[in-house]
Amino acid sequence: MTDVLDLPSTRQEAWRWADTGGIAAAAALAPVAPAKADFLDLPGARLLFVDGVLDDAASDLHRVRIGDLTPGDHPLGARATHGWSLHLDAGAVADPVQIVHVATGGQNHVAAEIVLAADTSAQLVETFVGAGWSNRHTRIRLGHAARLMRAVRMTQDAGFVSLRDDAELGEGASYVATVLGAGDQGARVDAAITLAGAGGYAEFGGALLTRDATKQECAVRVRHAAPNGQSHQLWRAVAADTSQASLAAAVEVARHAQKTDGEQSLRGLLLQRTATVNLKPELEIFADDVKCAHGATVGELDARALFYMASRGIPAPRAKALLTRAFVADALDRIADDTVRDAFAADADAWLERAL
Repeated sequence: MTDVLDLPSTRQEAWRWADTGGIAAAAALAPVAPAKADFLDLPGARLLFVDGVLDDAASDLHRVRIGDLTPGDHPLGARATHGWSLHLDAGAVADPVQIVHVATGGQNHVAAEIVLAADTSAQLVETFVGAGWSNRHTRIRLGHAARLMRAVRMTQDAGFVSLRDDAELGEGASYVATVLGAGDQGARVDAAITLAGAGGYAEFGGALLTRDATKQECAVRVRHAAPNGQSHQLWRAVAADTSQASLAAAVEVARHAQKTDGEQSLRGLLLQRTATVNLKPELEIFADDVKCAHGATVGELDARALFYMASRGIPAPRAKALLTRAFVADALDRIADDTVRDAFAADADAWLERAL
């Protein structure tokens, strides 16, 4: 287990809320029966990984390739050396790529690489189910005016999911990603996104829903390295029981990245006062002609709204579910594909039924 525990200390600022103990515990989980793996009703590639190994019989690769990839230098990314890759030539438009990751105990590591040439477009949907430590490293390179839409559902029954993204956007490129943590696993969403070309657009956000004693966190840094870029980080956290949800989102603007527009919105909702939500928005601005803003709030359900709904005959559990669902919808409604958005909403509703 020494390889599992070889992670940065929580004394380091970027890892201050990291649940390294949760990762070690997840990696030591005993084998369990494989969870049901359902794909959404979308065309295109379908990949099923069971404990990090591709199930060829249940998969349809289309444009996706499987093979060895160069590991990253991040503590999480360095563990993943084999996985899948998607490369598109200029002007290509790929059908959606769906990937279901099934964990049956222990630890598994999968790498991924997405390289989109100029004026290309791709959509990626990933789902995590089962129990164990599922660790993923994704390297993304977007060429001129390339567009990538990504959605990640973490719905494991137990264990831990860790995601590490390294993304670089070229001139006019667009990367839109939404992450939902709606299972009973711990989670760390770790990302470094660089807008290397002028006029790039990055949107990275989602919702973390925690209950019982689970811990989930995001640690995302967006770097504006060229002028006229836009970035939006919108995160919602809902914590129940004695759980903990932590959101750390940073924007860094280089000296020559003038006309940058960076926005952060971090909001937390406590369903019980025994739960914890940590928020840390951060701006590092070295340019002088920018528009950057951030907001961070933590609170409870509005007592007046609950009273109003009770006066209209709505039972308290239903009223709490409606208000919480509306709170989470800020993040999930940004998903463009109706099928994907509905699946995410159903996951959030299922979590609410368990938590309330």
